[in-house]
Amino acid sequence: MVTVFYCSCKSPNKTISVDTAAAQPGPRAYIYRTAADYYQQVPVTLTEDKKALHSYPSPGDVYYKGELALPVQLVNGFLLDQRGIHPQTAFTKWTYAEYSRLTQTPTQDEIMGMLLDTDPFVSLYDCGPLHKYSNPAEELNAFILMNDFSSFRKLR
Repeated sequence: MVTVFYCSCKSPNKTISVDTAAAQPGPRAYIYRTAADYYQQVPVTLTEDKKALHSYPSPGDVYYKGELALPVQLVNGFLLDQRGIHPQTAFTKWTYAEYSRLTQTPTQDEIMGMLLDTDPFVSLYDCGPLHKYSNPAEELNAFILMNDFSSFRKLR
């Protein structure tokens, strides 16, 4: 937490608190469990009403550090996201391997026709900036095993 003091000629000093963890740039650490096994399935993001796509990857976007961006398997059925999970995420019928071999990005209509589950999450947590973990899988597994999610923001 950082405290910032503002002053000007017209008003008295004001103090505000800024949550620096939320303001940190870079990827967030999201852990989640799903109602079924979607480990291999490509996620897309839907609009809030789930009637349209908000964002989706091109076939070349399903890689992370040169490997398919499959989630990291954690304990107790949790997964650590490497692709861009969001509360509005849906999973497609395409596996990462299948999608990565497509020669062009599917149309929005094609993707909507390939949705497998539009409400897949049993639980979803924002665990803060990924860079704060020196060994994300090990550290997040420790929290999961202690059943201690108190420092995470529950999204589902």
